[in-house]
Amino acid sequence: MHENRTYDEIRVGDRAEMPRLCAADDLFAFAHCSGNHNPMHLADRDGDGDGVNEAQAPQMWVASLISGLLGWKLPGPGVAMESLCVRWMDVAQAGDQLVARAEVLAKEPGGRIRLRVEVDRADDGTALMGGEAVVRAPQVKMTFVEDEIPGLVVQRHLHFDRLIDEARALGPLTLAVAAPENAVSLAGALEAAAAGLATPILVGDPARIAAAAAELGASLDGVEIVEACGHHAAAETACLLVREGRAAALMKGALHTDDLLRAVLDRDRGLRAGRRLTHVFVMDVPGLPHPLLISDAAINIAPDLETKADIVRNAIDVARAVGIELPKVGVLSAVEVVNPAIPSSIDAALLSKMAERGQITGGLVDGPLAMDNAVDLGAARTKGIKSLVAGQAEVLIAPNLDAGNMIAKELSYIAHAEAAGVVMGARAPIVLTSRADGPKARLASCAVASLARVFAAGAR
Repeated sequence: MHENRTYDEIRVGDRAEMPRLCAADDLFAFAHCSGNHNPMHLADRDGDGDGVNEAQAPQMWVASLISGLLGWKLPGPGVAMESLCVRWMDVAQAGDQLVARAEVLAKEPGGRIRLRVEVDRADDGTALMGGEAVVRAPQVKMTFVEDEIPGLVVQRHLHFDRLIDEARALGPLTLAVAAPENAVSLAGALEAAAAGLATPILVGDPARIAAAAAELGASLDGVEIVEACGHHAAAETACLLVREGRAAALMKGALHTDDLLRAVLDRDRGLRAGRRLTHVFVMDVPGLPHPLLISDAAINIAPDLETKADIVRNAIDVARAVGIELPKVGVLSAVEVVNPAIPSSIDAALLSKMAERGQITGGLVDGPLAMDNAVDLGAARTKGIKSLVAGQAEVLIAPNLDAGNMIAKELSYIAHAEAAGVVMGARAPIVLTSRADGPKARLASCAVASLARVFAAGAR
């Protein structure tokens, strides 16, 4: 319970303080609320051209901490601010721990209270702001339940930013792009090249590729083009470039996924490597502290147990490649107990036992888990599930393609996640993007392929 302090209760010399971390997301939220989009105050921008992202808190955001202190603690709910006269002495930056303080200087007629106010940096005591406030104190004693107000999630994709930076540091990935013969598919390859993530080799009809470039207003100067007439020939030629070592990964262009995978699976000229081909979504969900992987959502329609085992193995490899040292893999079903009437619950239990016996390695695997108790600790505890995975899964294995695809698209269109897509299990990663993907998702797909290739090389 929380009580305010009325005019009659307040005494000269009364004090209150309130700590607050200046988080990067606070700066974005303030920019939305205030309309102040000055890049000096945004954590991922360089506002003055010096090559350094400033991430300075707006001075009025610092002043808003005084509003919070007076409105909740001294005097508290029911207060009305009449004036605030302050001077700023220094700036706060994202990551600073701050403390706002107030001290009652005088009680004045009309229910007014005059207070000294200040905001300091907590670690070294540096004064950021100081001055005086005059408020009308509440006249009626009130008690409030400290209900949480609606939460805010800032739609940033920090995980993809990190993956792109890490992949860029590895140097460009030579990418055989099969049939980039429309603007969308060509844009992905050229964006990756411009970002320093890839050196594309464009395989297809040169005239169509040139027309796509003209539509984009993009230059193909210095970009290698290998002629191949028809999508089947483009897919075969792209695979040949990988087999010959001229390319390190494949990228789907304007051809159908089946046409590309048919060439990959060709026993004589393809890229078979012993495992089933499986698709892995790496998703950057705003507010989630780690990437979330979902598999299989694009290739295996109704996988049997053997295929699911490869789905898990490939997903673990990708998770480790993107920086999750010991991935927690939740194998999903509709329930968290084995039910003979629900085949996916049996498969999940068998996959968990296979991991326990060393048939699947590199991660912690548990199932069956329902979606809620796979990703939410509270739900897992409510169900009494004791597991190192339950409630904190970083990889979700769907029972079939329908379920995996729905999970991924719900996260994209309802939770505003970005999704990077790769196909694993072949000799080289395959970048599989959608026409609906934005630039960040396309770049992240190339970054994941680059990181996965380096991981696979180190794991051999």
